[in-house]
Amino acid sequence: MSNKNILVIKVGGAFMQNQDAALKLLTTIGELQKSYIVVLVHGGGAMVEELLSALNLSSQKIDGLRVTPKEHMPYITGALAGTANKQLCGLAIKAGISPVGLSLLDGKMCNTTVMREELGAVGSVKAGDATLLKALAATHMLPIISSIGADEEGNLLNVNADQAATVIAQLLDAELLLLSDVPGVLDADKNLISELDFEKIETLIAQNVIRDGMIVKVQAALTAANSLGRSVTIASWKDAEKLLGLLQQEAIGSKISPEIKTPSYKA
Repeated sequence: MSNKNILVIKVGGAFMQNQDAALKLLTTIGELQKSYIVVLVHGGGAMVEELLSALNLSSQKIDGLRVTPKEHMPYITGALAGTANKQLCGLAIKAGISPVGLSLLDGKMCNTTVMREELGAVGSVKAGDATLLKALAATHMLPIISSIGADEEGNLLNVNADQAATVIAQLLDAELLLLSDVPGVLDADKNLISELDFEKIETLIAQNVIRDGMIVKVQAALTAANSLGRSVTIASWKDAEKLLGLLQQEAIGSKISPEIKTPSYKA
């Protein structure tokens, strides 16, 4: 495997329906590949919602998690592992990159189990076998991974893309970059906050500075940072060229630090 640093980038949401932004990001990734091994992980909830709506299929949410009936999985798999994944692969080719379209089940890179029976075909993931991704790392190709996994019985499961990206980062001991439609976490004056930790996040949530969808983003980033034992960055896909600052070790977006656990010693 190359001695380059490894960077896992997660995208989803509106990005998946903005081909101009996707092409700009993939062009930027092509530049980053000169110094990094890059892996792209994607969701595509908006695309799934549109498809299910067109098919007159609906589902409820429990504790903020969407219930995924097993009979919906062929459509969700088609949208994420099919349309979304191959559209990104096509744009990667246009950007001069050699893509490899994958899902979490390929090469058994992730071990997926049903999260909770009441949620249906929603999966929890753990790091599995890195052989396939390590082999691809030596080829300068770009793995583009959808958040569809499978359990040991071969049942397909829908996985949260943030969780999927976190596990891929664990698998490869990689840096993790969570991209959304905002430049990062903003303070009360709409200025970018470059670094946050658990206490600062809790304070800003209590002050209603971090609110709505950003609460979900920072909590996902904090969970990922704690899981990885290293900082995770939230940044924007709208200004993809700013990501090139990584090549000069420049700070981009908002860096979320893991919680520092104080060991307890017995006297």
